[in-house]
Amino acid sequence: MKKVMATGTFDILHPGHGIYLEEAKKLGEKDNTKLYVVVSRDSTVEKNKRIPIIDENQRLELIKMLKPVDEACLGNDQGDIFKIVEDIDPDIIAIGPDQTHDVGKIQEEINKRGLKAIVKRVKSYHHSRLDSSCKIIKKIKNTNFNGKIEDCD
Repeated sequence: MKKVMATGTFDILHPGHGIYLEEAKKLGEKDNTKLYVVVSRDSTVEKNKRIPIIDENQRLELIKMLKPVDEACLGNDQGDIFKIVEDIDPDIIAIGPDQTHDVGKIQEEINKRGLKAIVKRVKSYHHSRLDSSCKIIKKIKNTNFNGKIEDCD
């Protein structure tokens, strides 16, 4: 059994997220791989990027529903992002095609900690006009609703 770990914010799910997770799982052994997904904490997203639209618990709930995902959890918000890697102890860590992480630096830290994981970047990407959560958010912000915003509650 191979363990593959994938991470991300997963704010406003779109097909690219599904492709990333499918491809991450394929990095393991055919029919004998367990995919663990680590969803970034709100505090981590806020430190690194922006305020997430969807809160961490709802993002985690959605990720757990996706077909390729075997287990999902929230990331560590105590400063050491590698603690979750130690807890899961994956064989492979999948980095998304649009994630800016330095694969070499991550592998260096994994090796320094004596962990067995190999860090690999997923190559497949879902190219479309709205292929990222940020693009979707920008489109929503720039959409003219003609002053008729209905109550969604």
